[in-house]
Amino acid sequence: MRKLWINAEFVDGGRDPGRAINPATEETIGEYARGGLVQTDQAIRAAKDAFPSWRRVPAGERAALLHEVARRLRESQEQLAMELSLETGRSIHKNRGYVEWSAECFDYYAELARHYRGRVIPSPEASQLSLVLKVPLGVVGAIIPWNYPLLLLVWKLAPALAAGNTVVVKPATYTTWVSLGYHRLFEHFPPGVVNFISGSGGEVGEYLVKHPDVRMIAFTGSTEVGQHIMRLAADDMKHIHLELGGKDPLIVCADCDLEGAVGAAVWAGFLNAGQVCTSVERVYVDREVYDPFLDGVVALTNKLVVGPGTDPESEVTPMIRPNEREKVAQQVQEAQSKGALIHTGGRIPVDKTKGFYYEPTVLSQVTEEMLVMQEETFGPVLPVVPVMDFEEALLRSNHSQYGLGATLFTSDPKKVKRYMEEIEAGNVWVNDPLVDNLAGPFGGMKRSGIGRELGQEGFEEFFETKHVHWEINGGMKPWWFPWDK
Repeated sequence: MRKLWINAEFVDGGRDPGRAINPATEETIGEYARGGLVQTDQAIRAAKDAFPSWRRVPAGERAALLHEVARRLRESQEQLAMELSLETGRSIHKNRGYVEWSAECFDYYAELARHYRGRVIPSPEASQLSLVLKVPLGVVGAIIPWNYPLLLLVWKLAPALAAGNTVVVKPATYTTWVSLGYHRLFEHFPPGVVNFISGSGGEVGEYLVKHPDVRMIAFTGSTEVGQHIMRLAADDMKHIHLELGGKDPLIVCADCDLEGAVGAAVWAGFLNAGQVCTSVERVYVDREVYDPFLDGVVALTNKLVVGPGTDPESEVTPMIRPNEREKVAQQVQEAQSKGALIHTGGRIPVDKTKGFYYEPTVLSQVTEEMLVMQEETFGPVLPVVPVMDFEEALLRSNHSQYGLGATLFTSDPKKVKRYMEEIEAGNVWVNDPLVDNLAGPFGGMKRSGIGRELGQEGFEEFFETKHVHWEINGGMKPWWFPWDK
């Protein structure tokens, strides 16, 4: 059984253990300790006690510790990839890449930490010095989602640690087993700097958010939970970073590479069974190319291999739990009842008696009031809508409460310029969706979140900013009392 990791020691959860389930087989793959408020308080106290000495560790030494995490990730790549596939159901082929990506993230922030602490700014007097100083916040609570439990943990941990903060990690219930195993990546850190706890039902997460010794909450998950975190964090005016839901649009213009647009739509719609915050969930297609585009998407979707993530041949893997699958099925059924046409999919595969599979689904004749066009689906469903032109597509793309990601397929640079300026999304892709860059900020607008991860912007999330004014010579100033009248 995997235990909690607090102050560099294994800790029992104090409750009946939880069971880790393989979404592809419904079998138990392991057990993990389930903690409560006592263990959470213990972890926060350990992180608070470790902070004063950790913040003073020279940047070069912190960088060396982060580089060692990257080395350990690469050294255990195959084991980590398999464990991720077993508990998330995701493709082992993709998981190998995510492990390497996580290692690169630690390397990136290790080097950024060596030289980034603020800047010198102009001063009005020769005897004065003005500085913008960046200092760590203190204890950071990192609440991690189940769809990318390693990668989205690293996006928070690497910059938080590089900045000099200590961290308490609370994994998602569905992926606690794999997450508690990540303690081994940080065994070389001083005690209390990184702590892993667990819990279910929201009790532990709420306690972490409300605890007065926690100065920042970094959360990835649903918009509804993010809004709840904002309310809980308001009393103490905590720093918050929220990466929340999305309803990402894809616009397909008549002047684009149509084959590329077809491939991109299927890829971005069905990767990880659509359980990606930046999945394409709405496709607006110029009427001139609508029919061949839809035919191409349906034909390519029908060729996809549905199967377990541990099989390298699988392209569409299972969903995480039956209740998540049921939400997707209900959206599809509601759309169908209002006139939507299912071209392929829309059901549980008949040859899958075990596992939480749902066939990749392509819909047409959808309207904007349908749930599948309004609410985050988070499953393998792709609605395809004809539009008159780019103007209509842009207008309808922005008609959403979300603003996480958006994609445009075109060969017209004028459309690209207007799109990148006017689309209401924090992440904009042109002819190549779902690409991230460690040096580029990631985050959303509107109800898709607050703040940014990755890049220098993601690093700055984990600092307080100070303005320091230093009069070097000292002495009385003419504007002090008593005034010279």
